[in-house]
Amino acid sequence: MTQRRTGTSSLIKLLGHWYQDASRTPVYRQLADGLRLLILDGRLPLESRLPGERELAAALGVSRTTVAAALGQLREEGYLLSRHGSGSTTILPQGGLCASPVPGVAPVLDLSTAALSAGPEIHQAYTSALMALPEHLGSTGYDQHGLPELREVIARRYAARGLPTTADQIMVVNGAVSGFGLILRLLTGPGDRVVIDHPTYPMALSAIKGASCRPVSVSLPEQGWDTDGLAATFAQTSPRLAYLIPDFHNPTGRCMDAATRAAVADIAARTRTTIVVDETMVDLWFDAPPPPPLAAYGDSDAVITLGSAGKSFWGGLRLGWVRASSRTVASLIQVRSSLDLGSPLLEQLAAINLFNTADNFLPQRRKTLREQRDSCSAAVKELFPDWRITAAPEGGLSLWIELPKSLASVFAASAESIGIRIGAGPRFGTEGAFERYLRLPFTLEPAQMRIALERLQPVWKQVTQNRGYVERTLTV
Repeated sequence: MTQRRTGTSSLIKLLGHWYQDASRTPVYRQLADGLRLLILDGRLPLESRLPGERELAAALGVSRTTVAAALGQLREEGYLLSRHGSGSTTILPQGGLCASPVPGVAPVLDLSTAALSAGPEIHQAYTSALMALPEHLGSTGYDQHGLPELREVIARRYAARGLPTTADQIMVVNGAVSGFGLILRLLTGPGDRVVIDHPTYPMALSAIKGASCRPVSVSLPEQGWDTDGLAATFAQTSPRLAYLIPDFHNPTGRCMDAATRAAVADIAARTRTTIVVDETMVDLWFDAPPPPPLAAYGDSDAVITLGSAGKSFWGGLRLGWVRASSRTVASLIQVRSSLDLGSPLLEQLAAINLFNTADNFLPQRRKTLREQRDSCSAAVKELFPDWRITAAPEGGLSLWIELPKSLASVFAASAESIGIRIGAGPRFGTEGAFERYLRLPFTLEPAQMRIALERLQPVWKQVTQNRGYVERTLTV
């Protein structure tokens, strides 16, 4: 197997503003912190080979000794594997990501993942699933389409939201990202362009790049979506498809209104561009449900919709689905045959129970999340008065925060040193964008969230009080 090599230019862009002039932290430590953060949040792929010390030192404008010391520290921590003549390869420490990257620091509190823990309904759903399992044990358990009963439940759900759907238009998959991967495998080839919101969901970016496609970004304005920019980008780049998150967008939390959905559907029809809509957050609205699905506007066959049980119910289910034309679903099943033989049966049975009882627990979940959003927002405004929450999210799980300076990566790397992992803005963009932004989930209980923010407060002060800090873009 050919080892992947990270180019020097790409690495410099990923590192962004890693360096603080006149900081008390030695330069080699700052570089090590920046590289470690890239490995931990997945922007620097595992088992990829870094540029050589001399090449990297010249590109960064530092001494080779500094680079060697940074790489040496990462080797000691277990993030690099080096062989003479073969360079340094990215790995993860033995014991996984639960351990802190810095010796003597408490285990990591992960604020980089926007997800909820399981509620009591999950245990009840699995209990129900175990009771229903015996009647399925006479089958092989392999079904790449998904259990008919589950597909019927999901189809009725779409119909209730204004999008008539039949069970043969639903395909159960192992999470929304898995479904997106199948769509990319079916509809794209190496070098094809895929239009994205900017910022967007990091795992979708990884899937696009993993399919050897080129993400083409359309920036989100201060509010709403730039439909004119979307239309111009479609016309200029002829993308194979576009990936959009209209329902409580990740990471901004905004919701696309009905008029914009109609406009996007019209643009897709005129340009014959397939739209992939990610509805992962659709159930997590706070004050009012979102408009009907984007596929309900215009020709629904031109829109492929992704759904997931991960945010609505629990990520541990690892279940999602694709809603598309029956012809597209049949093609996706053929593609899937080379990857897996279907989704786990027990989880599908549990999901049926969860859909049928959702009205018993989702209203309380929405109420709790709204209260946690308000509590987290108030704590941020009190403890970090120079941060700006871009807008109160209408749903979802996180705040999108603008910083006064391009310090996201430096701050995230410094937070790792106290055992807290946060989502730096560049995770959600391309070419090192969004160094002035953070995504902050409000999924912790208010008291826990307050403690985490109080621990982060002195880290932020230390980062910003380095008077010698100079914002600069490093180029090769």
